[in-house]
Amino acid sequence: MIIAEFSIVPVGTERPGVSRYVKSAVEELKKQGNIRVEAGAMGTVIEAKNLQDLFRAVEQAHNSVFETGIQRVVTEIKIDERRDKDATIESKIQALQ
Repeated sequence: MIIAEFSIVPVGTERPGVSRYVKSAVEELKKQGNIRVEAGAMGTVIEAKNLQDLFRAVEQAHNSVFETGIQRVVTEIKIDERRDKDATIESKIQALQ
């Protein structure tokens, strides 16, 4: 599994709050049937079987923010792919406990 964390920042909003834009991105991610999504306070974690699924999902989320009328969006992605053993969101959290 590939685990990635990403954040989307709409630039040029009229108000300081961005939750409505982030919400549209998370809702778009949840429509994808081939990934797992965990929204957090400062970013969203995705679990995907391959990079193609991951990038497709992030692209859809990124574009969904533009669909709200925003003219500029900054998206950052951090990817953790292990090929020596299976890794999941849960296994990474359990390793910390």
